[in-house]
Amino acid sequence: MDSFSKKSRSSPPEDIESPLRGDPCQSPPNRGDSHQSSPNRGDRHRQTRKRQMDRHLQKPENLSLSSSLPIQDSPPPPIMGGLNNDLQVLIPNFLSLHRFLLLLRQIRQDLRRRPPRTRRIGHSPQAHLVLRTHSELDLTRQSDVESFFSAERPVYVILAAAKVGGVHANNTYPAEFISVNLPIQTNVIDSSFRFGVKKLLFLGSSCIYPKFAPQPIPESALLTAPLEPTNEWYAIAKIAGIKMCQAYRIQYNFNAISGMPTNLYSPHDNFHPENSHVLPALMRRFHEAKTNKAKEVVVWGTGSPLREFLHVDDLADAVIFMIENYSGLEHLNVGSGKEVTIKELVELVKEVVGFEGDLGWDSSKPDGTPRKLMDSSKLAALGWQPKVELKDGLVDTYKWYLENVTQ
Repeated sequence: MDSFSKKSRSSPPEDIESPLRGDPCQSPPNRGDSHQSSPNRGDRHRQTRKRQMDRHLQKPENLSLSSSLPIQDSPPPPIMGGLNNDLQVLIPNFLSLHRFLLLLRQIRQDLRRRPPRTRRIGHSPQAHLVLRTHSELDLTRQSDVESFFSAERPVYVILAAAKVGGVHANNTYPAEFISVNLPIQTNVIDSSFRFGVKKLLFLGSSCIYPKFAPQPIPESALLTAPLEPTNEWYAIAKIAGIKMCQAYRIQYNFNAISGMPTNLYSPHDNFHPENSHVLPALMRRFHEAKTNKAKEVVVWGTGSPLREFLHVDDLADAVIFMIENYSGLEHLNVGSGKEVTIKELVELVKEVVGFEGDLGWDSSKPDGTPRKLMDSSKLAALGWQPKVELKDGLVDTYKWYLENVTQ
């Protein structure tokens, strides 16, 4: 597992590359592209798995909740014998540990804040959260995943694990984005079903939608037109995860749901000068320009494209909300519902950082996709709303950057 680096404190470039580089899906930054593939499964292992599946299907009481049943009204499946009522969540961290450590923290805090009468997951304010890093558990290996589920018996699973990367990584390692992500999803979703997990939430990405999807992008836009070529490998893997959740719900009545977050930002983000995404990249470069007393920062493009951002605190809240309140076949978009132009975003970051120099725009450089907004009205109709305003989130993120990256 690659850890976050505090290196590369080079002086700021004279101009900033397009803040949209790697933007097609605003996936988490590329934190390592090497990975060993899992070994092929032999006939003996397949036969063993078939026998396990057959035994499970002979015991319908081990199936997850029906989508028509509220999650709090059903006792834990019999296969969970011996567990207490505390929440057990598996959040497999693959390459994006720092972001989901924060997500984990916010999930725990959100559960503790809720009064008992509204807390549906378990009956205790203390959440038993089960974590494994990639060095501790290789999710591409089916036998390792099965051993984990057999030992830990998680009640709820949040599948946030993935091999991630920006445009360069997708173009350079397309096979790995398929060969690594598909086994992760297959192994975790299948084991969740077979070991009696009460509910699984699969987290994807806005990459799943066509390059020229209608705006705002509704869930129904999935598979209606070609994908963005620069990240189609990652997107195809995520689409397969959505479809696997749907297939297991249809065939086995397994309570698996999917959520598609928009562009995320937060403290603990990746501020690397070469492979970070738009918000942390802008924040770092404006900070370095301020530190080096640069007179001007030049940004690629015209600043006209529209983008949407969601603070990871809001995603954590949405994760708990969906587990408690949604059990449908269709995936749900998870976004802030608020658009900002790149020009407005750049000026806001400049203000938060305190850079007093001039701001220029190089309109000879590309702007990227004109607009990318997720339609999150279905989640909103269930009662969920984001809480963190963009400026407040940026102030919080910059404070963390000063305390942890610039030291």
